[in-house]
Amino acid sequence: MNPSIIHSKRFVISPQDFQMLKQRTGETEYLIEFRLVDPNKTNEFIQTYQNAALPNSGPLVTYSLFQLLNALTDGVVAAVIIMVSIILIVIAVCCIRFTMLATIEEDYREISVMKAIGVSGRDIRTLYLSKYVVIAGLACIVGYLSSIYVNRLFTSNIMLYMGSAPATWLNEALSLFAVITIFAIVLGCCILVLRRFNQISAIEGLRSGSLGDTDVSTMKLSLSNSRWSRSVPVFLALQDVIQRKRLYRLLLLVFTVSSLIIIVPVNFLNTLRAPSFISYMGVGQSDIRIDLRYSEDVEQRYAELLEHVRTDSDVLRYSPLVTTQFNVRNNEGGYDQISVETGDFSIFPLSYLSGLAPKTDNEIALSDANSRELDKKVGDSIVLMVEDREKTMVVSGIYQDVTNGGKTAKALLPYDKNRVLWYVVSLDLKDASQITDKIAAYEQAFSPAKVTDLQGYLHQTLGGTIDQLKRITIAVLVVAVLVSILITSLFLRMLVAKDHGDIAILRSLGFALSNIRLKYVMITLIVLGIGVLAGTILANTAGPLLISAIMSSFGASHMEFVINPLQAYILCPLMLASAITIAALLSIQSIREASIVKMIVE
Repeated sequence: MNPSIIHSKRFVISPQDFQMLKQRTGETEYLIEFRLVDPNKTNEFIQTYQNAALPNSGPLVTYSLFQLLNALTDGVVAAVIIMVSIILIVIAVCCIRFTMLATIEEDYREISVMKAIGVSGRDIRTLYLSKYVVIAGLACIVGYLSSIYVNRLFTSNIMLYMGSAPATWLNEALSLFAVITIFAIVLGCCILVLRRFNQISAIEGLRSGSLGDTDVSTMKLSLSNSRWSRSVPVFLALQDVIQRKRLYRLLLLVFTVSSLIIIVPVNFLNTLRAPSFISYMGVGQSDIRIDLRYSEDVEQRYAELLEHVRTDSDVLRYSPLVTTQFNVRNNEGGYDQISVETGDFSIFPLSYLSGLAPKTDNEIALSDANSRELDKKVGDSIVLMVEDREKTMVVSGIYQDVTNGGKTAKALLPYDKNRVLWYVVSLDLKDASQITDKIAAYEQAFSPAKVTDLQGYLHQTLGGTIDQLKRITIAVLVVAVLVSILITSLFLRMLVAKDHGDIAILRSLGFALSNIRLKYVMITLIVLGIGVLAGTILANTAGPLLISAIMSSFGASHMEFVINPLQAYILCPLMLASAITIAALLSIQSIREASIVKMIVE
C-alpha cells in the first residue's frame, strides 16, 4: 500500500505470516484510527485528542491528506491525460472539418448537379449528415468498448496502491455521458460545416467545379529575384502560402497543437527526472541523504550516526535536520498540525519562491502549500505552540515542497523528543566517486536507516509517477504524429482537388510531376515549420504555467522546465517533419490524373 512518494509502507498479510514476521522484528508500531460521523469536525477532534494527553508519537494524518498524497502520484498523470485529451478533441474537430471539406470539394460537381435537378439543399445536407452520424456513432461505440481495456493500462498504478473502484451506476453514467458529449460535438461540427451547401450555386458549380471560397492575398513575391530562379517549386509553395494564408490556418493550428502536446510532456518528464527537481521537494542538494524514522532507540542511533559522520574523514560537510510536529493556530482560532524541520539551513540551501531561510529562532519558512492554506506571505506572523507556550513567528520565506502533502515548514526551534517524526543527515563527500561504497557502508552500520544518493532519493520518491508519465509521453507522441499524418493527408487531398485546374495548367506548361510534388511537400513543410516554432514558443511559455497550475495543488506552484534541446528542438520536430513528408508524398498521387485535356472535356 501507499504510492512511492509516501515513505511509509503497509503490507496486508495473513495472520499466520504476521505471527512469523512478528517473531523476527524488534519493535512494534501501533496505529490508532478513527472514523468520524461528521468529517468536517476533523480539526476539532484532533485538538480534543491532543489535549487529552493520549498516545501521540509519530505522524498524524487525515483522510484529506491521504487523498492528496495519493493524488500526487496518480493525480498528476490523470491531469496530464485530461489536458492532452481536451487538446486531441480540438484536433479531432479540425480533422472532421478537413474530411468534410475534402469530400465537398471532390463532390462539388455532383452536388451542383443535384441542385440543378431540383434536390433541395436540406435534403443534400441530410444525405451527407446521415453518413457522418453513422460513422460518429460507430466510432463512439468502438471507443467506449476500447476504453474498457485501455483503461487498465493507465489505472494499473492506482489499482495497485488503492484497489479497484466499486462498479456503480454513476461511473457507467459518467462514461456514457462523456461518449454522448463527444458525439454531440462531432454532430454539431458536421452541421456547421454542411451549412456551406447554402453557398453552392448550381450554375457556378457546373462551370468551375470548385468551391472557390479561398481569399487570395494581393501580396506577391518576385520570381525574377535571383534567389528563386533555381528553385521555382519552392517559390510557388511560398507564394501559395502567402496568398492563401487563410486556407492554411487550420493546418497551422493542428501542427502548432501537435508540437505543443509533444514538447510539453517531454519537457515535464525531463524535469521530473532531472537532479534539480530536488529543489521542488523541500530538500537541499547533497551527495547522500540518511533518514532515521521514529523508533524506541532512535535518539541513541541518531547520536551514534552524528558522531560517526563527524569523525568520518571522507565527509566534506554535513547537516543534521530534525522534523517535529508543532501546533499552529489557524484562521478560525483553533490549532492544526504542522511538520517543522529544524537545523542549519545554510549548509545545503533551498531555492525560495520569495524571502530567505530562517536565521533567528522567531523566524519560520513555510512551504507554498502551507502559505496558501494559512493565507500567509513573507513578513506575516503565525503563532506556534513551542514548549507548551504560544510563540509568534515571522514568515521569512516561502519554498516549494511536493513531499508530505506539501505541508511542511522550516525553523530554528527547540524540539520535543517525544514528538519527533524523523531525523535526517545530509552530507557531501570529498570524493564523489565514493558515493556507492559509502552508501553501502552506512547502510550496514546503521540499518535499518534509509541511505540514498540524490538520484536514488528522487527515484524512490517519484519513481512511480515518472514511469507512468513516461508511458503517457510515448502514447501522446505516437497519437500526435498519427493525427498530424491524418490531418496532412486529408488537407492535401482537399487541396489537390481544389487545385485540379492549376495542376493541369502547370503540367501543360511543362512542369514535371516531381516539381509539382515538391511544391505541395514544401507547402506542408513551410506550414509545419511555422507551427513547430509557434508550438515551441507556447510550450516554453504557456507549458510551465499549465504544469504549474496542475502541480500547485501538490505544493509546486512555480515550475521551470528542464529542457533537453536535442529532444525538444531537434528529434521531435524531425520525427514530425519526416512523418508528415511521407504522408504528403503519399497523399498527392492524384496529381497524375490532372491534365489540360480532361479539364477541357469536363
